[in-house]
Amino acid sequence: MKIKRFVARDMRQAMREVREEQGPDAVILSTRRLDDGIEVIAAIDYDEALVREAAKHGLPELVALQPPAKPETKASPAPRSVVQQVAARVVRSPAPAPAPVPAPTPAPTSAPATVPQRAHNAMPTAAKPVTASVTASSAPAATVRPPVAQPPTVHPLVERAARDTAQLRSDFNELRSMLEVQLSSLAWNDMERRQPLRARILRELTRLGIEAGVARTLVDELPEQINADQARYLPLGMLSRNLTVSGRDLCANERSITALVGPTGVGKTTTIAKLAARAVMRHGAPQVALVSTDHYRIGAAAQLEHYGRLLGVQVYPAYDARSLGKVLEMLHGRHTVLIDTAGMAGSDPRLAQQLEILADAGELRSCLVLAANAQVASLEEAVDAYHALKPHACILTKLDEAPRLGGALSVLIRHRLPLDYVTDGQRVPEDIATADARELVCRAARSAKASANPDDDTMAERFGLAMAEA
Repeated sequence: MKIKRFVARDMRQAMREVREEQGPDAVILSTRRLDDGIEVIAAIDYDEALVREAAKHGLPELVALQPPAKPETKASPAPRSVVQQVAARVVRSPAPAPAPVPAPTPAPTSAPATVPQRAHNAMPTAAKPVTASVTASSAPAATVRPPVAQPPTVHPLVERAARDTAQLRSDFNELRSMLEVQLSSLAWNDMERRQPLRARILRELTRLGIEAGVARTLVDELPEQINADQARYLPLGMLSRNLTVSGRDLCANERSITALVGPTGVGKTTTIAKLAARAVMRHGAPQVALVSTDHYRIGAAAQLEHYGRLLGVQVYPAYDARSLGKVLEMLHGRHTVLIDTAGMAGSDPRLAQQLEILADAGELRSCLVLAANAQVASLEEAVDAYHALKPHACILTKLDEAPRLGGALSVLIRHRLPLDYVTDGQRVPEDIATADARELVCRAARSAKASANPDDDTMAERFGLAMAEA
């Protein structure tokens, strides 16, 4: 048997080298993927009966068979025969043999020897007759090593098919993106040509920072025929008309119990201080009370108590629904009761417990506090987190810190949240005002005055695909 190892870039090249080197009668004994290509072990002049017999002994691969070593100049044992090579491989293989078979006639050797006792005890029963003919030089104790776990090999065709599939998917997604961009651009250009005034209104709403979905809804409400003057002033009018304001004043004669809820850092405690100061100026300190349920944030209760001392208003702590109910029952005769809650994100597991406390407290009015300088995604998350409480109204804070108000206005319009108050500073109680839709829209227009008009690519990306699907 003549065995030779071939390493090629792929299986096709390896087969070509085997055919050129060993001819068409060569037999592939094993294949293996390497870092630099494919390894193929091929043989010619093989003994088919010997290979079949080795397979019965549980020989996993013939790739381990090596040609006999070259004889040295000194006297050395006779070269190992093929049977001895197979026997040595069986000794090293940990795989059990299925059934014992008669041992082949051993080749004559100069000094028969037995396999070391440790290897003999470790080998399968079916392999013992074969090892009886192994010489001392063919399987010395020093060469017996534990089997090394080989990583599972992947067939080259399977691996290539996976790569081709991934490349095809990537090309398809890229082609789809290109088609969407082209289709959006065509749809927007068509609308700008057919309905230039509507396109102008969409461009103005985009400059104000209004979200695309809200802008499309507002434009759909426009009359069929509009002139240039209407196209100039309609965007602001549509925004003010779609903004809902409650017109409620907490300092009015009507008694109120109001809880301010919202994420951390939106200004709930400062807003409560502003509302309490306005109520004190109108009804007096004895008619105003503050309740703190924020026992999670360090210094939250102390901050509210500091405002209470400055205003001459008592502050009451509440730890759960039961204590909050007792506090509200005790304050039944007060005109204005303001409840400060802990700021929590929608993913906070304690949020559900806080909402249950407020829901079980009885009749109170909840106001969701939102920061105007927050991103639209953060505002949407806050609205979704406190949706279970069903807030009666909203208070928009930090108008002075927001570069553009379009995102906050979009959230209010989309969720139809009535707006009670807006705040634009830290002064107590000056920097708070009852919500006015027209004033808020004009402020949004002034904040966006320095912004440039969006280009055609931006407009096509925001509105083109939706117009093509409509």
